[in-house]
Amino acid sequence: MREITKIDHSYLKPIRRKRVAAYARVSSGKDSMIHSLSAQISYYNHYIGNRGDWELAGIYADEGITGTKEKRPEFQRMLSDCRAGKIDMILTKSVTRFARNTVTILEAARELKALGIDIYFEKEDIHTLSADGELMLTLLASFAQEESWSASENMKWRIRKKFEQGHLANACMLGYRLKDGILQIVPEEAKTVRQIFHDYLSGMGRNAIVKKLIRMNTPTRTGRPWNETTIYGILRNEAYTGNLLLQKTYKSDHITKKCIQNRGELPMYYVENAHEAIIDKDIFEQVQQEIARRAKRFHKTPKPTEPYIFTSMIRCGFCGGSFNRKVADAGFKWQKPVWRCRVLDARGKKACQSRQIPEKILLERTMGVLGVTELSRDIVLDKIAEIQMLKNNRILYIFRDGHTAEVTWEHPPRSEGWTEEMRQQARERRLKMEERRHRNDNPDQKSS
Repeated sequence: MREITKIDHSYLKPIRRKRVAAYARVSSGKDSMIHSLSAQISYYNHYIGNRGDWELAGIYADEGITGTKEKRPEFQRMLSDCRAGKIDMILTKSVTRFARNTVTILEAARELKALGIDIYFEKEDIHTLSADGELMLTLLASFAQEESWSASENMKWRIRKKFEQGHLANACMLGYRLKDGILQIVPEEAKTVRQIFHDYLSGMGRNAIVKKLIRMNTPTRTGRPWNETTIYGILRNEAYTGNLLLQKTYKSDHITKKCIQNRGELPMYYVENAHEAIIDKDIFEQVQQEIARRAKRFHKTPKPTEPYIFTSMIRCGFCGGSFNRKVADAGFKWQKPVWRCRVLDARGKKACQSRQIPEKILLERTMGVLGVTELSRDIVLDKIAEIQMLKNNRILYIFRDGHTAEVTWEHPPRSEGWTEEMRQQARERRLKMEERRHRNDNPDQKSS
């Protein structure tokens, strides 16, 4: 006899919809590619949203980023969400859209497979959770990487042909814009370039020039903050004389795309009178000689094999930067080590209001806090997690056991510790700087 049982709907568990995400990518920022990316996003919104058993977990889209690079922000964010259990399945247009590096594809696919997350490649009709998914994926990823290598080699060939003909492939330098293959002067930026060359010849260092440009709110070519490396690159760039040295650097390979200095591995091409000059050749040569003279005079001392006592331990309470050990006024025969915020050192008081602290005082205060008469890096690392330099000359010690201690300090009077020899050196240096400024302000007297 048949039995019929009535099912109470209150006991039915709701069907859990699959959380599906989509990944899209275009490798350039051209308008056509941006349109393609927008179309991909619209497609996935509509496609996933129309499935009753699917729930949109997010659309991740990287714009203008090559698929051979692992540091794609949206790609990494998607992987993080997968690890956090927010995604059950990923849709992507093809293997090449997901990545062009075989290792990247397989590592990501295997990690997600271990988490039970499926990747579906629409063009190839492959599910990574299927039995033959990984085999097919390996083959297709290899083809994608080979295609990327071929495209890279073709691009290199075109660029080198341009170099052989004396043409720039691209350019991004302060003072010029590339138009119809020729560098054309941007007057306001050219003024900044001339100022940098003049300031350097007047005796200013690269760091001093950086601080001056920041005080003047002078923009960089890229919009990023000024730094010493940027100033050095401008001072060494022969393009400002109207001449070009082509293929000074090259890319290591199509995967890492690391930029390498050309030291004879590839031919270079020198083009004279390629465009209008911003800097006179004589001034440019004077700057190169001055760079060489300063490098010889103020050569950097070899870095110690062991870190200093406080290396990587001091944090600025004003800007959050780290403190580095500096030797105050290395132009003198005497040296006074200090600890100074990197941001303050690079960008000046406008960026950070902290003060440098003499190493002698820092050692004294630290020994007092620890209750020791001798100090070593091992002792400091064993007891202290971090040292913070706060406002009003306060030092905060954060210990590894969780407790803290705060002390204050003051700069000693400048008269203390100054010998007559030190004072004489300071006077001589000040006179030389005044004479140099006078010569630069009166070029007619200099030439006579």
